[in-house]
Amino acid sequence: MSLESTFLQACAKQPVNHIPVWYMRQAGRYQPEYRAIREKHSLVEICRIPELCFEVTKLPVKQLGVDAAILFSDIMIPIGAMGLDFEIKESVGPIIASPLRSKADIDNLQVFHPEEKLPYVLKTIELLKDDLSVPLIGFTGAPFTLASYMIEGRPSRNYIRTKQLMWSDKALWTALLDKLGAMIVRYAKAQIAAGAAAIQLFDSWVGNLSVADYREYILPTMKNIFTELKDTGVPLIYFGVQTGELLTSFAQTGATVIGVDWRVPIQAARARLGYHFAVQGNLDPILLFAPWEILEQRTREILDAAMDRPGFIFNLGHGVTHNDPPVAVDTLRRLTKFVHEYTEGKISQTAARV
Repeated sequence: MSLESTFLQACAKQPVNHIPVWYMRQAGRYQPEYRAIREKHSLVEICRIPELCFEVTKLPVKQLGVDAAILFSDIMIPIGAMGLDFEIKESVGPIIASPLRSKADIDNLQVFHPEEKLPYVLKTIELLKDDLSVPLIGFTGAPFTLASYMIEGRPSRNYIRTKQLMWSDKALWTALLDKLGAMIVRYAKAQIAAGAAAIQLFDSWVGNLSVADYREYILPTMKNIFTELKDTGVPLIYFGVQTGELLTSFAQTGATVIGVDWRVPIQAARARLGYHFAVQGNLDPILLFAPWEILEQRTREILDAAMDRPGFIFNLGHGVTHNDPPVAVDTLRRLTKFVHEYTEGKISQTAARV
């Protein structure tokens, strides 16, 4: 995929004709077509069938007119390949029957070869690379978020066991993060080799750490990961929820694009990061249920704040929610069109000044 892509241009902080758009969880339960597939297949089954995964990944590009696709998968898929069995329980999330409880459990985790353990993921990417007209974003979970599921055994509110291990046995914690970091690097590189044009690391729950804990227990591993991936030359996106206070530390990871959740205004996020990064975000996903005039107003406010500098990708501040009733496909389609039309020709005028 050439740099003529608006998404890739924005990631590289180059002038663009309009702000590019994609949405986290842009493939999922809000789509009638996806719900029909889920009546026959589990999420994990879809991930393991390249032809199905191909269709699910492509669907929002066709429906919404977004500027990038993101691989349909789950951050737990490589955890299974490491030897830790899991299931994804509807309306709950990942469940691990035998979570990590000892040094032996961590020692038994395998840093696998993606070509051997996850060939269906790479096959899906190859199919998409040859078909998509927009860049494909590959992804993986980030170490803290993956570790939290592996230790807690399920989604958590307080991350008690995770923090206990982190604080009480730094050597063991580091051993776990080293294994996860090595897996993430291999998995991301394999996705890039198969055709992914960018990689996003989802650190959804790292915002539950203090700045001091992030810097001591997480930042060294993140620096190692992004250093290992730097030579691939693709945009490296790092995103977490409730991470406003961590943005200054995020700026030291080596990521090239920083995802911002909806709690932090774009201008404040840029001030905390410095101005060397592309920024992605950050509409509150619940605004997709608001009256259009409110949704348009809040979107315009984000765009007006972001267009004074190059290097902005419009997205949600987290993923499309799995509500019932779901987000309307027409709302996301209309929002994408509005962002494109409202920003057409504006960003390139300001980019030349920076």
